[in-house]
Amino acid sequence: MRPAPRSRQETLALRRQLIGSSCKLFFSNEPLKIIRAKGQYVYDEKGRQYLDCINNVAHVGHCHPAVVKAAHEQNQLLNTNSRYLHDNLVDYAERLSKTLPEKLCVFYFLNSGSEANDLALRLARQYTKHEDVVVLDQNLGGQKEWVHVAPVPDTYRGLYREDHEDSVTAYANEVKNIIEQAHKRDRKIAAFFAESLPSVGGQIIPPAGYFQKVAEHVHKAGGVFIADEIQVGFGRVGKHFWAFQLQGEDFAPDIVTMGKPIGNGHPIACVATTKEVAEAFAATGVEYFNTFGGNPVSCAIGLAVLDVIEKENLQAHATEVGNFLMKLLNEQKMKHPLIGDVRGSGLFIGVDLIKDQAERTPATAEAEYLVTRLKEEYILLSTDGPGRNVLKFKPPMCFSMEDATFVVDTIDKLLTDMEKEHLNQQETSTTST
Repeated sequence: MRPAPRSRQETLALRRQLIGSSCKLFFSNEPLKIIRAKGQYVYDEKGRQYLDCINNVAHVGHCHPAVVKAAHEQNQLLNTNSRYLHDNLVDYAERLSKTLPEKLCVFYFLNSGSEANDLALRLARQYTKHEDVVVLDQNLGGQKEWVHVAPVPDTYRGLYREDHEDSVTAYANEVKNIIEQAHKRDRKIAAFFAESLPSVGGQIIPPAGYFQKVAEHVHKAGGVFIADEIQVGFGRVGKHFWAFQLQGEDFAPDIVTMGKPIGNGHPIACVATTKEVAEAFAATGVEYFNTFGGNPVSCAIGLAVLDVIEKENLQAHATEVGNFLMKLLNEQKMKHPLIGDVRGSGLFIGVDLIKDQAERTPATAEAEYLVTRLKEEYILLSTDGPGRNVLKFKPPMCFSMEDATFVVDTIDKLLTDMEKEHLNQQETSTTST
């Protein structure tokens, strides 16, 4: 007999007692207790429905029946490690290979995006015999001496903005300069490592051609290019299956990492690379083994996710709904000075909130207030970027036009109320003086 469900406060008290305090909660002042989900919606213990605008992990929708069915059916047959032959493993690798550039034809399966990125670094170091890595600045601190930080190619508030004559070359030259400075200290570059669309950096869309120029500098230095597609791959950007393809048909990374969205939340991840990189890794003579990476259940789930993306035309859907959402948000930008920039592709969109148009100062407090108020209106959004001022949209791919309209209408109402309150405060201040 199952015990009676705990109240939200009881669950919260037990969590504070038993779970490490570094494991943070959304809406920490008034956290939600979510007990079920379906599609683009999650439900709390009282049955209240919330529109989920941020859970990219539930890529094709929370608890998608086709994915649940595939997991259940395979679990009833076999769940073991990948040291036995099984069709699911090779079928899944073959399906993935058809979505990627031809040279990315060798796969390693793991349990999480973090593991995938760790393995990608190991692959790069073994292949190049170098140690150092160039990464994009995403509010990092205290990095090791082998980590070199390049500026995020942000043309809205970065070093080189939309009015720069050639921001692509300027940002790529920053990487080139970093490599040259590293060489002067006798350090060698193993890899350039970046999210194809920097999400933690503030939902940034790098200018097309940037990756090509960076790859040229990195390859010349003997390094490889690693594209992190954990949050932005699998059709999310709409126009393409992979976000790095937004850079142009002439670009292909040397290593691609993928994470839990490829299993719709099930713990599966993947690294794709070239034969040359894989052979260099195998030449160590050390077996790479991940107990449940590539197991039959995980691969059945991965195949089901690919089936859903195709059968429900979710990549085209992301383009259609994403364009509509961007249109609505840009209309709000014309209406509300707090919105400084709207950027994105498909269902990966950022809304940059600013205090003033000239300096583009991050409106951090206003963004936090807006996210809190949206929760009260049963909409789940969060913020990102170094200034925590960018509203990030990365919803399940079944997010609809009706959902987009609901969210933007609510944002419009809340921003209008905020502006009225600010005006009233100004008038009160003027009257009192």
